[in-house]
Amino acid sequence: MNNIENINKIDWQKVDGLVPVITQDANNLEVLMFAFMNKEALELSLKTGFAHYFSRTKQRIWKKGESSNHTQEIKDIFVDCDSDTILLKVIQQGVACHTGRKTCFFTDLKTDEIKEKIEIDTSINYGVIDTLYNTILSRRFDDPSKSYTAKLLSGEQNSMLKKIVEEAGEFTFAIKDKDENEAVYEAADITYHILVALASLNINPDRVKQELARRFGLSGIEEKNSRKD
Repeated sequence: MNNIENINKIDWQKVDGLVPVITQDANNLEVLMFAFMNKEALELSLKTGFAHYFSRTKQRIWKKGESSNHTQEIKDIFVDCDSDTILLKVIQQGVACHTGRKTCFFTDLKTDEIKEKIEIDTSINYGVIDTLYNTILSRRFDDPSKSYTAKLLSGEQNSMLKKIVEEAGEFTFAIKDKDENEAVYEAADITYHILVALASLNINPDRVKQELARRFGLSGIEEKNSRKD
């Protein structure tokens, strides 16, 4: 990949800095996924020959396969006639979807039938927090009478937030009572409910990790002073 100057062929003003990207299998032209690139992600993709995207939920650039090693080697890259959409043709290592399916497009909208089987267990690659968060997102449109997560996300916001307060209280009592097992159990409950609340605003937990990483090397006082009033 080269010709970095060609990134200016994109109408960046029209797309508000994020160009939509359709990614296809270079061999059979199956559509694998849809994502976005900013200028830096496109430049990295051209320089390295591997797909890089910009995550709106993580608010950062990510290389496809950075956690799973399911990378996408770019064979061709095209811009459409309106200069506002990119088409990638790639050699996909592993699978394209975080669910472990070959493609992200596997649900029949008419019948709600799952058309693709899970080929790879990706939970180990992504870790329990990311896996749980994505599971929560997948439950958003389920029947609230059958899914507790869907019930929380579709109900009143105050009810959802009260559960965090309730679980936090139970956690503090477990710590006060020096009950280790109960403390772990309640900490898991808090984590789940916090992830549900984050999902309600489409805030990826990766952003929390980024914030924690930013604070390394700062004292608690310095960190508080760095915040805006």
